[in-house]
Formats: sequence, structure tokens, C-alpha cells
Amino acid sequence: MNRKLVLVTLMIGTSMAAIDSSIVNVSLPVIQEEFGVQLDAVALVVTTYMITYSLFIPLTNWLKNRIGYYRLYMGSILIFVLGSLLCSLAGELSFLVLARVIQAVGGGAIAPTSLAILSESFPKEERGSAIGWWGIGNVMGPALGPTLGGVLTQYLGWESIFYVNLPIGMVTLLMARKHLAFLKSIPVSKPPFDIRGYLLLASFVLLLQATIIPAASRFGLLSIEFLGGLAVTVLALVLYVRSARRPYPLLDLTIFKLHRFNRAFIIVGIRSLALFGGMFFLPFLLQGYLGYSEMESAMLLLPNALVMLVTRPISGKLADKGMIRNISILGILLLSASFILFSTINLGSQPAYIVFAMIVRGLGISFLIAPVSTAMLNAVSSDQTPTATSLNTLMLQLGGSVGIAASSAVHTHLFEHYKFHTQAEQLAEHYALQDGFLITAGIILLALIPAFRLPQKTKRRLAHKDVMG
Repeated sequence: MNRKLVLVTLMIGTSMAAIDSSIVNVSLPVIQEEFGVQLDAVALVVTTYMITYSLFIPLTNWLKNRIGYYRLYMGSILIFVLGSLLCSLAGELSFLVLARVIQAVGGGAIAPTSLAILSESFPKEERGSAIGWWGIGNVMGPALGPTLGGVLTQYLGWESIFYVNLPIGMVTLLMARKHLAFLKSIPVSKPPFDIRGYLLLASFVLLLQATIIPAASRFGLLSIEFLGGLAVTVLALVLYVRSARRPYPLLDLTIFKLHRFNRAFIIVGIRSLALFGGMFFLPFLLQGYLGYSEMESAMLLLPNALVMLVTRPISGKLADKGMIRNISILGILLLSASFILFSTINLGSQPAYIVFAMIVRGLGISFLIAPVSTAMLNAVSSDQTPTATSLNTLMLQLGGSVGIAASSAVHTHLFEHYKFHTQAEQLAEHYALQDGFLITAGIILLALIPAFRLPQKTKRRLAHKDVMG
């Protein structure tokens, strides 16, 4: 096994899947205009992908036991590429949304499987650096997505943002066949499928997205529709947690007895909730009130990606050297500061100011993700690694989908408020976007609470030894 080539293979596959979390964003205004739909309808292109992605992630651990890491990784890449091809052929919004569902079925297993393979392939003293490099693929995907999406949309049409995955997918399959073949030697088992647990967890995910957020936006937080949906959603979660106590659960929830895992997990949740929701607004700010083209928007977003390219490996090395807590806190502060900067962007703002905000955001992400991921994986035993990576990816995607939906709901209320007072629709839209960035900055700061409890250097322990950590 050549660890470096294993890492490169996982980076390419993960970046291909991760890029779809954001490559569409810059193209949303174009897709919206072409299909003649409202903002909440075109948002389904993003949220449907993330919901389906979230529904498939819990199956990763069970599939890994049934067919092994190698077949799971290869099959996921194949399905993802097929979904990408169908997306590029979509002639109406409903077909595009359906194709995104197929794409997400393939993408749902790629990130947790890659991270689990990575964790098992590298010793813990090298894991932070490995995660830092792997994170270039995992985070550079969403970082480069807006830039790549803007370039492709302007010159080749929005369809090109999907068929660009075809050559990348083929390269990934060829490399995986050669460099991940050692995974075939890992024995597989035949655990029963926890269908009851999966249905309950899927119900919770769907109710969270499809009931609570729309009800809050349409009827208000004190409405019977929202409170009723909230009660049913909480009930589904409680029933799932209870069902997970049975033999062969879908996910081993005893991992939440590990306090060090919990702290990192909470940070992942807050980060995804805020980042996905806040970044959903950015293309509409740049291409709306400010009047930038898709290409110009793409170039303004590019510095964010370049900064992460340079600093992600550095962040991983610092985590290995025992600076997990300090650089995580720094990352949170920088991220929050970047969204405050976004909220001050106006017609008179120079491009250099926008670029500066992007650089601050890139630094914040780099100094947050690698150390938190390292702390999470080092907090669990080897047997718990697949569960930890599945939960990590599930929280990232579920938090992101809720963040986008919640941001859309808040934006609608803010827009109506400012439209009533200003009587100018474009100006009301701009004010609503600015407030959305400020709210995002405040949410990110909540991650400081668990971050101050992170260890400087996490040591791998067995579950029963870490309960009191």
C-alpha cells in the first residue's frame, strides 16, 4: 500500500462529490431565469441534493460491512457520475431535481468512506497532516465550486457544471482500481439491516427539512402548523434513539458517551448550519444588487480557494503538534469576521475589499476543519471510526440543508420587512442579504463554547475510558 497514492485517490473522489455542494450556487440565478421559477423553487436544486445525501449517509456503515470499502467506494463513484450525466441533460426543473437525487445517492457514501479509509490507513501521529491534505479535496471542492461554476456557466452554459464530473469520475475509478485494491482483503460480514431504525432516522431528516422550516416561514414559530411539525419531528428522533439500543443498530449511538467526540461534533453542526446558509446568499449579492457577471463573481470567490490550498496542510500539521484547541478557536473567530465583512459590502465597495473578505474566510475554514476532524477521529476507537465518519458527514450535510432552508425562510421575512419600509425591491433584497450575513456571523460564534473544551492534543482512547473526558 502506497499511502500517498491512497491519499491522492481519496482526495480526487472526495473533491468531485464535494464540489457539487457549491458549484450550482453561482448558476442558480441563471437556472432560475431559464426555467422561470421562484427562488424557493430553484433552491430545491441544492436542498434536494443535500437531503438525499443525508438519507444515504447512515447506510454507509452497513454497506461497508456487507460489500467492503472497495466495492462501496467504486459503486458510489459510478452512481455519482451517472447522476451528473442526467443533470446535464435536464430540460426542466423537475428532471434536474430528480437527477440530483440520483447524484446524491452516489455522493452520500464517498466522503465518510474516504475519511474512514484515511483514518485506518494512517497512524494517529500522522492523521492530522493526512486529513489536512485530504481536506484540500474535501473543502477545495466547495471552495472552487463557485469559481468553476461561474466560468463554466458563462462560457458553456449551466449544463456544463455537471458533465465536468464525467472525466474526473473516470480518472477516480482508474486510480481506485489500482491503489485501493488492498481494501479487498478486508473481511466482510452479513449484519442484518436495521430497517426500523433507518425509517425512523429518515423520517426525522425529512420532517426536519420538509415540515419545520416551511411551517416556520409560512405560518410563524407560534403557529399550530410549526409546533405540530416540531412535535412529530422530535418524536421521530426520540423513537430512533430508542431503536438504536437494539442489536445491530444502523448507527452505534454509544459513541455519544465520548465527551471529546461530542464537542467536535457540535462544532461541525454549527459550522455547517452557518456556512451553507450564509454562503447561499453570496452569489445573489454579487450578481444581484452589485451587478457582477457570473465570471466576475467567480473570480472574486477564487481567493478563498487559493488560501485554503496553501493553509490546509499547515493546519493539519499544527493539529498533529498539539494545537487543536487554539487553531480551532482562531478559525471560528476568522469565519465570523468574514461574514461581518460580507455584511458591509455595498455598491461603493471595491473588489479588493471583497477579495479580503474571501481571504479571511479561507483562513477561517482552514484553521477550523482539520483540527476538529482530527480531534473527532482521535477520540474514538478503531471500531467506532466508520460510525464517527458517517455521523460527521451526516451532520455536515443535514446542518447544511437546514441552514439553507432556514436562511431562505429568514431572508423572506427580512425582504418583506424592508420592502414594506423602503418600497424598493432591489434595495430591500440587499438589506435582507446583509442581515443574513450578520446572523450567520453570530451563529458561528456559538461554536466557541465547545471549542474552548477541545484538548490541545487528543489521544486515542477506548470508549469506556473516555466517558468522563
